Amino acid sequence: MMTSHVKLRREKGSLAEYESQMKDLRAQLTDQIKILDSQVEVKQQQLSDLSEFLRRRGDIEAEYARALDKLTERFTHKTKKKEQWGQSVCQVWSVLLTQTRLESREHAALGDTCCNTLTQRLAHSTEDTHRLHKRSKEVGIQMQDELLKVTTEMQTALKTYNQYHMDCLTAEGKLKEAERLEERHTGKSAELGPGQLGGQRRSSVKKMERLMEKRHGRVQENQLKCTKARNDYLLNLAAANAAMNKYYLQDISTLIDCCDLGFHLSVERVMKCYLASRGRIQKTEETGLKQLEAAVTSLDQGGDRDALLQQHDAAFCLPFRFSYHPHEGDQVCEVSAESQVRYELETRFQQLQSRLAAVTLETEEVSKTLKATLAALLENMCESDCNPSPDVPSSLLHEPPGGNTAPKLALAKRRANQQETETYYFTKVKDFLISSSLTFKLQAKHDLLQDAIQKAESVNSDPSRMQCARSVRIWKSRPVSQFCHTLFTTDILSYIQSSGQQIPVVVESCIRFINLHGLHHEGIFRVPGSQREVNHIRDAFERGEDPLSDSECDLDSVAGVLKLYFRGLEPPLFPYDSYSQLLECVQIEGVTEKDAQIKAIISTFPRPLLIVMRYLFAFLNHVTQYSDENMMQPYNLAVCFGPSLLRGLDSDDAVARQPQVNDLVKTMILQHDIIYPSQSELPGPVYEKHMTLEQEYCEPITEEGDGETEHLPSEDEWEAVAMFDYTARSPAELSFKQGELLILHSKASCDWWRGEVGGAKGLIPHKYISVLEGSERGKREDRGGGGSTGNLTADDPQTENTTRSQERRHTLDTVRQGAFRPTDRPPFGQAERPAVDKDIISRQMNSVFKELLSRQPAVPPSALAAPAPSSSSSSSSSSSSLPQAAPAAKKVGFGLRGRALFRPVD
Repeated sequence: MMTSHVKLRREKGSLAEYESQMKDLRAQLTDQIKILDSQVEVKQQQLSDLSEFLRRRGDIEAEYARALDKLTERFTHKTKKKEQWGQSVCQVWSVLLTQTRLESREHAALGDTCCNTLTQRLAHSTEDTHRLHKRSKEVGIQMQDELLKVTTEMQTALKTYNQYHMDCLTAEGKLKEAERLEERHTGKSAELGPGQLGGQRRSSVKKMERLMEKRHGRVQENQLKCTKARNDYLLNLAAANAAMNKYYLQDISTLIDCCDLGFHLSVERVMKCYLASRGRIQKTEETGLKQLEAAVTSLDQGGDRDALLQQHDAAFCLPFRFSYHPHEGDQVCEVSAESQVRYELETRFQQLQSRLAAVTLETEEVSKTLKATLAALLENMCESDCNPSPDVPSSLLHEPPGGNTAPKLALAKRRANQQETETYYFTKVKDFLISSSLTFKLQAKHDLLQDAIQKAESVNSDPSRMQCARSVRIWKSRPVSQFCHTLFTTDILSYIQSSGQQIPVVVESCIRFINLHGLHHEGIFRVPGSQREVNHIRDAFERGEDPLSDSECDLDSVAGVLKLYFRGLEPPLFPYDSYSQLLECVQIEGVTEKDAQIKAIISTFPRPLLIVMRYLFAFLNHVTQYSDENMMQPYNLAVCFGPSLLRGLDSDDAVARQPQVNDLVKTMILQHDIIYPSQSELPGPVYEKHMTLEQEYCEPITEEGDGETEHLPSEDEWEAVAMFDYTARSPAELSFKQGELLILHSKASCDWWRGEVGGAKGLIPHKYISVLEGSERGKREDRGGGGSTGNLTADDPQTENTTRSQERRHTLDTVRQGAFRPTDRPPFGQAERPAVDKDIISRQMNSVFKELLSRQPAVPPSALAAPAPSSSSSSSSSSSSLPQAAPAAKKVGFGLRGRALFRPVD
């Protein structure tokens, strides 16, 4: 067995390989910026040389032949020393210098044109080249930062994965050690015989069994954490490789094109203007002009870009893909959609699909705008007065100074419009690059999750696998708190000291719930939840309960409870006396100095506050890591939490200082590991990225089958009756007829159950069934007064509940009397279609759905779920149309608690 030192060295070797790869990547990105800077210098030098050439050409018209010969010799020597970057532009230069030697007797008009019109155009081109390069460089640096951010997130995910896998190996080692102890203990017991075993021996056997059970539970929990961390690492790995491909294969070319924007076109227009002036030269020069025109026509921006990429292949070539490095002994090398994480991955896959569709549509719209803006910008660049008509005499081309200011004003206006178009164009370039990069990253994660889910479905559909033993967990409600402390609108320090909870239960429970179910939820903390649901959860916490043990709670409402808790603290989480000091830190420009100053101020806070802050900001930083999917960047979270965490005594300047508060909270989210002390510096609870259901609240049950799959115990099943016909729309759904008996296992969402019909398992729509009162769970809830699912009827007046419960009992009794006979119930799949009074059912069901609507907050019609089926919807056409909107309906405040509506009030 390898020692821990060997494992640690291998882990460090894997991380060192990533560090080396990241170092090479940073160096490569730096070289790219340097090369682009050098190229703009070359272009500016080319334009400067060309301008100088034309100006000198006009100045030395008197010494025409001799001066031109010297000029061409001079620039021929200079061009040989320059880097041959723009091949097409250099070819133009070569032809131009060759023909200049033959043009020793050019007319004076050519000199005037060169000294006035062309030099002005080239000066504008030089200014444009410098400005466009500066903006392109800004965009390039931003894209490089995004690329480094993705790779850094991947590296962070690798470290997290390595840590969890090491914990998993440690737990497995402890389990093996416990198994060896049990074997030795069993051997000794066999040697002594049953007669010699005393009470002490039996006690040790029980202790060994408890130890083995505890070690098994720890191994399962660590394996689940390791699986989640590995999945996160693989997804970040795919996103990093996708971003790398996108940047090197597309973004670099786009940035180079932005640097060259208008450069080739400007040179082309100047040279064509020069050619137009030369058209009035003698016919003996026609041969030279044709050669020069051919060179100008061959100006190729794309060809020069490709030549630059080939010339600097080491800097611009696509690096090697990031390869997956499994931790010591880990054999899994792909995203795992095993049973415990499959629902989470399926939910994330659906959210990714929606987000990817929206981002793709946005990218297409930006691309269309970008193309139209580029065409307008190039057209604006082409509009210039540097192309006079060849038929106009040279004496008419030059006005006396101050003779006509209209062309100058038009030119100034055109230049101003061009710069405005440039600003808009680069804004769209940046939006397009960011949006398309996000599309690539989301697509990579989408494809990886799709493959994993398809593989899991194929494995689950294998009959040979359905006979294997399966392990499930039954969720238990948290025990009611032993203390009765006020949670909301209180002093958090007093609460922590009196209750002994280092992390208040409402903070820990809400964060755990969001970690398990809502990290990928779009608009988490930004989209408000149901106020009724928020009040219900808050009241449950105040009573000492944990209402979030039911995973069907509304995510936005849970997030609202967490914000409500911090907003109601008095004093706030950050003490009043530190408000001004912390806001002064925002003015510090240096990131390191700012972090150090914030840390110095926060280090003076009481230790219990520091523990809660460290826990909260580590969680918020984890939420931002999924900003591609949940659209919650650090600043968005700062806007949501800033007013709740930092408040001053003077409420008048709260609005004016809100931007500073948001910037401060954003810094704390991004630099939380630097600002807040580590666990070694400040012992206490720390936030875990990959949480699982707490072991003490999960009861493992293992079932073994010899060819048939057994059902869960009856206490976890519900009986229901089909109120309407339903036809399945996918293999995961079940079809049934009106009046059939259904077995429900668990709630899949607010609109779907997991259950079986006639021995076949799948999804059952909630709105097409009614849970029977006589089921095993209904009896227990009537005796025990309700369980963890809650009871919505407790919030309404007693008389109204009694009346509506009597109506619902009458509805269900009517269905059962017509559909089932208790003494002679047919088996599943063989029940005959009973005669049901549809008018009675319709009237009674209308009263039920009216009560449901009265319990929900007002929402627009587009946000509501599918309407309840009427009595005439038993036909196949109407029954198949209703569930179209059911799975996509937004949860509006009731989940499993909705079952209490179909239970009589005691």
